[in-house]
Amino acid sequence: MIRLEHLNLVVRDIPETLKFYQAAFPHWRVRETGAGDWFGKSRKWRHFGDDYQYLTLNDNGEGGNRDLQGHQTGLAHFGFVIENLDDVIIRLAAAGYSVIRLFGYSVNKDGAEERYRKNVYFI
Repeated sequence: MIRLEHLNLVVRDIPETLKFYQAAFPHWRVRETGAGDWFGKSRKWRHFGDDYQYLTLNDNGEGGNRDLQGHQTGLAHFGFVIENLDDVIIRLAAAGYSVIRLFGYSVNKDGAEERYRKNVYFI
């Protein structure tokens, strides 16, 4: 069996990024916190997740994200399977994340029309 254990992300602001993921996944927790040096630049990190998977958030990120409407290389998105999409949308909207309307709430991009699943995108 192969499973994904973690994703490692470099961000500008760990607390702001953590606010988003705590709203999306209220059952996850900060597993570990630390600091280190990455090729001569100090940075702090946090592991946020559960006993099976987590996100590593590293601060001191520089530059901007790739244009998600463009064709540059780089991260496009990562997806999570959840039991109730409407609940996640409600929690994220209550936390202030919004742009396009879906199910009466705002999200960044409507998902594909699928008969047996729903999806949405938040930035």
